[in-house]
Amino acid sequence: HYKMQKCQCMKFSRSIPVAPQGRGKGTFLILLCFCMAKRERIMEKRTKRWGDRPDAYWIRDLDGLHAIMPHLMNKRTDAEVYVNMEFDVTEALRYIEEKNRGEDEYKTTLFHCILMAVAKTVYLRPDLNRYISGRRYYQRHEITLGFVAKKRFEDHSEEKLVVATAPEDWTLTAVTRQVVGKVHKARTEKSGGANGAMDILKIMPRWFLMLFFWGLKTLDFYGKVPAVLKEDDPNFASVFLTNLGSIQCPSVYHHLNNYGTNSIMIAIGTMHKAEKIAADGTRQVRDVVELGITLDERVADGFYFGRSLKIVQHLMSHPELLDRPLKEAIDLDC
Repeated sequence: HYKMQKCQCMKFSRSIPVAPQGRGKGTFLILLCFCMAKRERIMEKRTKRWGDRPDAYWIRDLDGLHAIMPHLMNKRTDAEVYVNMEFDVTEALRYIEEKNRGEDEYKTTLFHCILMAVAKTVYLRPDLNRYISGRRYYQRHEITLGFVAKKRFEDHSEEKLVVATAPEDWTLTAVTRQVVGKVHKARTEKSGGANGAMDILKIMPRWFLMLFFWGLKTLDFYGKVPAVLKEDDPNFASVFLTNLGSIQCPSVYHHLNNYGTNSIMIAIGTMHKAEKIAADGTRQVRDVVELGITLDERVADGFYFGRSLKIVQHLMSHPELLDRPLKEAIDLDC
């Protein structure tokens, strides 16, 4: 006695029962509750289908505009949008100072706060965790943040790639411990993953490198890059960050890469003082930092990106929210 009607969910399409008019209302409500409960379980663990990748599933249900964009602009660098925004970090700095009292080993920094704010924003705005590869749209299963760590702050010091995975129980404290540990490991231990592969490839002749990277780019198109080569490679992260402020450099435009799956690049500039107009109309001198953000515009529209950036500012203005688990809902007026 029930017909099936298709409805849209954030991450997938499925059918729900619709009761015929004038009958079966009680049974329909029970059945609908069962379907909603089942939907929540599916959102937690989605069954892999043909065309899905190890790190993401293929988004099949797209509007016409987004479906053709990867064919009109088949390279990520063809679809770059650059935004330079100034973020007020005054409250975040106060929170960091209070949090670090009595802490010697794992000191929280502004970089850690920005990492957590970005991860929380991506969690709340899942379209930011999409990528286009092989001219198809994919939705990642996990949130990953990548960056580059120098072994020493010297001109010719070696650089290492670092990627941190954000679980649902991530907090600012966990970010600090994980990042400090990963950076220390990258600087002191023998390289593995993408770092180890680069150490081997650097001694190979030019003809071999040309052939190797032709094959690698072909594998990348079909999502078949070996896991060992993607390990600790920010080119496959949800967001790739570069902390230029740590070397006293302003934020810059940083291009995206056609290799890999990364769709968002953030360049963090130096912190400085700036005069701001408060809500009551008074002038205040605040601590601010500029972020240069490069986006793949094919992933989501400008309205979606704009609201997402407001969430980052909201989190930096209320840093206590960063110490709540990633999955915990928060009230936003953005």
